[in-house]
Amino acid sequence: MLDEAMTAAYLRRISAGRPKRPDLAALRHLHERHVLSVPFESLDYHLGKEIYYKDERIVEKIVHQRRGGACGELNSAFFFLLEALGFTVRLRHARVWIGGRLRDPYNHMTLTAEVGGRHWLVDVGFGKGARYPIPLDTPEAQGDPHGVFSVRKVDERATDVLRDGKPQYRVYDDPTSLSDFDQVIHWYRTSPDSMLLQNMFCSLPTEEGWVMLKDDVLTVTRGKKTATEKLADDAAVLDAYEKWFGITLDKRPTPSPYLRSSVRMAFEEK
Repeated sequence: MLDEAMTAAYLRRISAGRPKRPDLAALRHLHERHVLSVPFESLDYHLGKEIYYKDERIVEKIVHQRRGGACGELNSAFFFLLEALGFTVRLRHARVWIGGRLRDPYNHMTLTAEVGGRHWLVDVGFGKGARYPIPLDTPEAQGDPHGVFSVRKVDERATDVLRDGKPQYRVYDDPTSLSDFDQVIHWYRTSPDSMLLQNMFCSLPTEEGWVMLKDDVLTVTRGKKTATEKLADDAAVLDAYEKWFGITLDKRPTPSPYLRSSVRMAFEEK
């Protein structure tokens, strides 16, 4: 569990106040601040770095290196924070819907939290996911700044999460530990079919829209207006990482040999 100093530093990183108690208002506040502060990005997969998700090294990356990460990193770090703040939180396997079908088994990590006798989906690592936790015990749609979210029970062990009526991913209720994701992370780091290696991206929602940098293409959405720009050179790319995401890099990352410009991530699909 995170110690007091790291917990306080994590809260500062996401500009969140320390909750007085682990209630729903606190969970919503922490979830929103995390989503708006920590980028969803795949840079370390292209830099060939080790991917940490089972201990405090991922918290160190987010808090002190001021980086982001993919689902396994962001949600495991948030898991550590919520535990330190007294929440009852559990890890969950999930499968992402892409192109109208479920992708490879257990390719997404998410969380659930029990608050006030209800269960909530907690996910700060899915690009265009919800800004706030999603209730899992009702099919009623929930309005959110990022869309209208709802859940659909598939069977006794699985639930689909939908955004604007379209399924995003399927969450499973199987007992899960961080070590269960070892093979998943290895696959994402090494497989030519890994969408994290096929895409080099950095994405972050804003109060008025979204910003994403894919290799050297910057897309900024404000309300209903979207502007896309191909950046001129390495310096412009590095400036964009720092300006939009708060990420300072020594040099521009080199995409993996598996990069495919035509591949779209699940969070880019309408």
